[in-house]
Amino acid sequence: MGASNTPAKLTAGILGGMGPEATVDLLQRIINLTPAEVDEDHIRMVIDCDPAVPSRIEAIIEGSGPSPAPALIAMAEGLIHQGADFLAIPCNTAHHYINEITAASTVPVVNMLDNAALRVHGAAPGAHRVGLLASTAIQITSLYDGPFAERDKTLVFPDASSQERLMALIMMIKGKRAEANTAELLDCAQGLIARGADCLLIACTELSLLADTLAELPVPIFDSADLLAREVVARALGEAALLTAL
Repeated sequence: MGASNTPAKLTAGILGGMGPEATVDLLQRIINLTPAEVDEDHIRMVIDCDPAVPSRIEAIIEGSGPSPAPALIAMAEGLIHQGADFLAIPCNTAHHYINEITAASTVPVVNMLDNAALRVHGAAPGAHRVGLLASTAIQITSLYDGPFAERDKTLVFPDASSQERLMALIMMIKGKRAEANTAELLDCAQGLIARGADCLLIACTELSLLADTLAELPVPIFDSADLLAREVVARALGEAALLTAL
């Protein structure tokens, strides 16, 4: 079968490794979302999957580690050198450094947080209390507060005990430990609904790996990794209709 006559596509640069499995998950989502009949229909991606990026947990939560910003900027520069037309970062907490990365970049950088808030609002405009399943760093830095407040939405976080268990689950997933228990994620999600959340956002790319666990819950469920993948496909293909599609 010969190549199809598709228009030129943009190349996506992926700042990955935070963690490696979450990066692979994003790539698979992008492939699944891309309308393709032959290899040439797919999107070119250049990927730097570097697990040596300084820990966001140590830098933000514990306050004991170096800033990841220099490593992230170096990754961005390398991806641009390899031909990336725009950049995406499949790590919610890394967006604490998005302004530094964007300022140093000569190509657009997709803001995962703004993208998620825009798409959640577009799909569920009547939902006003968004429950976040995320790293504790998201709450400490208030990363999602602004994007959702602009759309008249309030964030709901797990109680302290549930958040502690959620962080333990995230670390288990990062470590590929067999004891990672999907029941913990479901329990935390149900707790958010009990606290008044009328939709949920998975705002940690490790937890995105367990997204199917929440499929039967009685509120809309959104996944920041899925929403990022949709934005990458839309930008790469230049298809405006995909920018708001879910």
